[in-house]
Amino acid sequence: MTKLNENTLNKKVRTIAFPAMIGFLFSTLFNVVDNYFAGQIGTDAISGMTLAFPVFMLLLSLASGMGNGLNALAAIAIGENNRQKFHKLFKNSLLIALVFSVLVPFIAPSIARMIFHLQGASDEAIHFGLRYIATVMVGFVFFMVNFTLNGVLYAQGNTKPFRNFLIVASVLNVILNPLLIHGFLFVPGLDTMGIALATIIVQALGSVYLLRKVQRSTWGNFKEALNVKIDYQTIKALLYQGIPSSLNTATIALGIFVINYYVQLYGGNETLAGYGIAIRIEQLALVPTLGINVAVVTLVGQSFGAKKFDLIYKIWMRSTVFGLGIMGLGLIFIFPFAPFLIGFFDQNNEVIEAGSRYLRIEAIAFLSYVLLNISISMLQGIKKPVFALWIGLYRQLLPLGLFYLLGTILSMGIDGVWWGIVIINWTAVIITLFYSTVTLSKEATVIRLENFV
Repeated sequence: MTKLNENTLNKKVRTIAFPAMIGFLFSTLFNVVDNYFAGQIGTDAISGMTLAFPVFMLLLSLASGMGNGLNALAAIAIGENNRQKFHKLFKNSLLIALVFSVLVPFIAPSIARMIFHLQGASDEAIHFGLRYIATVMVGFVFFMVNFTLNGVLYAQGNTKPFRNFLIVASVLNVILNPLLIHGFLFVPGLDTMGIALATIIVQALGSVYLLRKVQRSTWGNFKEALNVKIDYQTIKALLYQGIPSSLNTATIALGIFVINYYVQLYGGNETLAGYGIAIRIEQLALVPTLGINVAVVTLVGQSFGAKKFDLIYKIWMRSTVFGLGIMGLGLIFIFPFAPFLIGFFDQNNEVIEAGSRYLRIEAIAFLSYVLLNISISMLQGIKKPVFALWIGLYRQLLPLGLFYLLGTILSMGIDGVWWGIVIINWTAVIITLFYSTVTLSKEATVIRLENFV
């Protein structure tokens, strides 16, 4: 592994971020493909997938959050050159993953049904949404295991295996989706259940592949992992680091529930379908920031373990400038081509109009996501994960009142929802940048005093 210093910093960010970007691109394309094939079933199926998306995100946030927590703590262990600590984190995180994998599938479908009804969805949309979410939860264990294994690889700065898995998964998904949706040979057509089954199959194959990659990695020694003990303090540290990250992502799902409610209130089923397509396109635009986030967590974690605070600040600043530049290029493409992008998934004029309107207003908030996500990743790398939860709650609970104010009291209707998202994200940026600057300064001061003493 190349030694991390100011001279190698730009290269290390690129080395980690670019494969992760490509991986996240294919992960998002995976979801876009699901939406495309749902569109072949009908608008009600797209609406059902839109309803299921925040539920799926809520559950996936548990897996990704624990993976992010492991990434940060394992990176710190690498910075400290502590192999025993690294393997203790790995073994205990696998235990946590397996426990959650048993509990979640039992409660997810019931929660989903309640949430769908609370959002005022049509019976047809609820039918398709429930068939998807109840099926995909059968394979939840593979999501948990994959994010855990990937956390170990990301901590070492190795983002290529997960990228490779997601590329192959996306290709397989294109093949499996039409076969399982419409049926083939003796397999009947399974509509949105088939979309979920395709996802389970590729995730299971991914678990086998990532397990082998961890086994062959520099720090991934299974014998060492077996020799360490299940440890309460390690589990506590993993939960403390991972749960806030999970809840931050979960608050995004909560925000989508709120948005779905107001979209139904002000726009109806076609607007909901348009919004569902638009957020998939939005995810594609945000892919570069996700890759940079991985680099920031990994490199900041390693620097924190080595007590190099000046390097942490440079990682944060350079990654932010890098992300803003890439996102600016994405905006140039999305704004003029919004109707074409929405129309690729659904030819309904009302759906195209609603989705395009959302994308063109939301484009104003795109740069805010870069500033938010990279700052939160930096805080995770210095073991300050809880702020992500509080800023997440701010971003997702404020809409409860703001959307009503803009949409109903000020008579802006659905535009009140779209402009409310812009306002919330940019105010969150101001809060986050202030908190991040103060926190990093305090941590650096503490370490300098400890070294002086």
